[in-house]
Amino acid sequence: MGGWGKRLAGQSAEQVSATLSAKAAEQLFEVLGSLKGGAMKFGQALSVFEAAVPDDMAKPYREALTKLQTAAPPMSAKQTHRVLAEQLGRSWEGRFAHFDDEPAASASIGQVHRATWHDGREVAVKVQYPGADEALRSDLRQLQRFSRLFQAFVPGTDVKPLLAELAERMDEELDYLAEADHQRAFVKAFEGDPAFLIPRVVASAPKVVVSEWVTGTPLSRVIADGDQETRNLAGRLLTEFHYSSPARAHLLHSDPHPGNFMLTDDGRLCVMDFGGVSKLPDGIPRHLGEITRLALDGQSDDLMRLLRENRFIRKDSDLTAEEVLAYLSPFTEPLATPTFHFTRRWMQRQAGRVGDSRGNDFHVGRSLNLPPEYLMIHRVTAGSTGILCQLDAEIPARGIVERWQPGFAG
Repeated sequence: MGGWGKRLAGQSAEQVSATLSAKAAEQLFEVLGSLKGGAMKFGQALSVFEAAVPDDMAKPYREALTKLQTAAPPMSAKQTHRVLAEQLGRSWEGRFAHFDDEPAASASIGQVHRATWHDGREVAVKVQYPGADEALRSDLRQLQRFSRLFQAFVPGTDVKPLLAELAERMDEELDYLAEADHQRAFVKAFEGDPAFLIPRVVASAPKVVVSEWVTGTPLSRVIADGDQETRNLAGRLLTEFHYSSPARAHLLHSDPHPGNFMLTDDGRLCVMDFGGVSKLPDGIPRHLGEITRLALDGQSDDLMRLLRENRFIRKDSDLTAEEVLAYLSPFTEPLATPTFHFTRRWMQRQAGRVGDSRGNDFHVGRSLNLPPEYLMIHRVTAGSTGILCQLDAEIPARGIVERWQPGFAG
């Protein structure tokens, strides 16, 4: 018997579970410890599902995720200056009244510096790590090899498509010019909205983007110690931003994790980091709203027809309408009442239900098909729901969906 076997002998089932859970988290971090952008990006994607991890297992995973998201060592000032000179020209310093060489934050593929633009505006300068593109692609190849290990984080969710979809988005995230264009589009769409603040782009280059600096309370801090009123406000604004963006900007911010959102002192939701954005020129497909409404109302025949027409059920499937309705009903639960309280316990129940291979819901879930074009919408919705559960927010989800989701209100 090895060292682990000796340590496990004589422990209760709960102690064994906690010990194995800690070991899994330790192994996970060992795998990811040598990686940079890909590890952080995957850690950020997983962090929103953390609310689904059972309480007795959550602590080591949270600790591993915290390490993951702060693991990237900062660039030296010399390296940073070299990138700025390459991207903004050799006289780059003349564009700033002041530039702080100490990074204010680390992103997954770059770092952010606080500075003062030559006209006196406070700005955030995001600078991409040299070689981030090669490192990121290498990291993602590594991550895909270890997909089974990551499965423990998100019971009931197939990690492989999540990894594949993240890999597809990486090329886009490396292009800061495209990111700046997305940010400008969001600024235009939400201009003058009293509920939202999108920082304006001041200057951009392929590996540097300069935006207006915004101060506020990060959602991670609201999650940690916000009062209920603040939690509810953050949850309501996050949900409205998620559902309204495809209609207003024809874009979907597809990187939902708490580090990308802040509450300003005047109660607006500030949205940052537009590297992960998906184009939805026609908004959210209407039949997604129709499917949600039919499931909510229990209209099984119409629901099955629409699911088959849009390839959510495979042609050779023998699923019954009753099985599909039973599987979908907890997902529509937040829309069944005027307000809904999103909690970790509720999300843990959903994850346990669809992740238990002995239960019928597991087999129904495996028999349903998510067409590839909906994977990103599904991931963003699931990620946003994870943040709502971390916030423990009670929000009027139904009214927001009725207003912004085509097909839901009829």
